Amino acid sequence: MNYNQAYKRVAQLKRFYKSLIWFGIVALIIFFTDFFKKGIFNITEFNGSLILTIWAIVLIIKSVKLFLFNSIWERKVLEHEMRKTKDPINF
Repeated sequence: MNYNQAYKRVAQLKRFYKSLIWFGIVALIIFFTDFFKKGIFNITEFNGSLILTIWAIVLIIKSVKLFLFNSIWERKVLEHEMRKTKDPINF
């Protein structure tokens, strides 16, 4: 992995962790706002659950792309594709 690839990966990780932190903050705000209005912990009925569900799905997709399909996997596929198109040199 060269410097540019590493820099790009670190930037992607930084964006992912920022999104994860914001998700946690917003989820806590929604949860505790609901708790203070009703006075009970009722996880199934707090407002904004659709927004948080969609946001969670997006974060899961980002994490799969970032951690499962990482640069090692990408490099292997790239090398495999390059080997397919490489013509042998006849001397």
